[in-house]
Amino acid sequence: MLDHIADKLIDPRFLGMALSGIAAAATAFALVQPLLEPDRLKQRMKIVGDEREQMRLRERERLAGANAKVNLRVAPKAYMKSAVEQFNLDRWLGTETARQQLLMAGYRSPGAETTFLFFRMVMPIAMLVAAFLYLFVLKVIDQPATIRMMIVIGATLLGVKLPELYLLNATKKRQTEIRQSWPDALDLMLICVESGMSVENAFRRVSTEMAPQSVVLAEELAVMTAELSFLPDRRVAYENLASRTGLDAVKAVTTALIQAERYGTPVGQALRVLSQESRDMRMNEAEKKAAALPPKLTVPMILFFLPVLFVVILTPAAIQIFR
Repeated sequence: MLDHIADKLIDPRFLGMALSGIAAAATAFALVQPLLEPDRLKQRMKIVGDEREQMRLRERERLAGANAKVNLRVAPKAYMKSAVEQFNLDRWLGTETARQQLLMAGYRSPGAETTFLFFRMVMPIAMLVAAFLYLFVLKVIDQPATIRMMIVIGATLLGVKLPELYLLNATKKRQTEIRQSWPDALDLMLICVESGMSVENAFRRVSTEMAPQSVVLAEELAVMTAELSFLPDRRVAYENLASRTGLDAVKAVTTALIQAERYGTPVGQALRVLSQESRDMRMNEAEKKAAALPPKLTVPMILFFLPVLFVVILTPAAIQIFR
């Protein structure tokens, strides 16, 4: 029996038939195997879709519970709203750029414009009353009545511009903070994009990571992420970010993202170049401030440092002379 099996194992004809059968079985398995293999991608997408739906339901329940306790929209005061509506201040004191200025200053609530118009009406009256009391009742300045009246008029005009000056100051502070943190945000954005994340997830991640460094930038990125999720046109979300910040560096990045959305150009290379340019701009601004220090320190040195230096140097000599 063993001799017969050994003869079959060394028989060329038997070996050829066995190898042909194995090859035929392997070919049939290779052809049938894709039909028997389950669609793992479809299963994973179904799992992701179910998880997304569960997250959406949980988020809706959480927001519904939060809105039942807290109103997220900051409404203006009742007297402000009634004054604006009664005197029709939107027509007389409203400007075309008022809403844009409020957005750039960080005031997005529905009552921001109402509050702005109210203070544009109140501040001139307050400045007029204060200047009249100081100049005509208390008579702090002893000048002719014409000059005092001109000062009162100037104070009234200053009251008209005070709300705009306040918005301008707040806008500059926000732009300075965003400009300082923008290169770091671009670096994080580049890392997220090159790791395979989508643009929405990348901005969401960057807004979370940038919150300890710059709350303003994190807030703007979070708002843009929400707009990317809800607006029908993604280009509008990018343009809104550029208009809210008012910075050329941010506008360049949003333009690159819009071109990538429209023409399919690579985002990573554009972000790398723009990040380097933003860092160079930040370094140039720092060097410019450092170069401007000597002229600015000239007058303080003449008024404060040199007299003290002369006293320290000449006082011992004067004491020796008097002795």
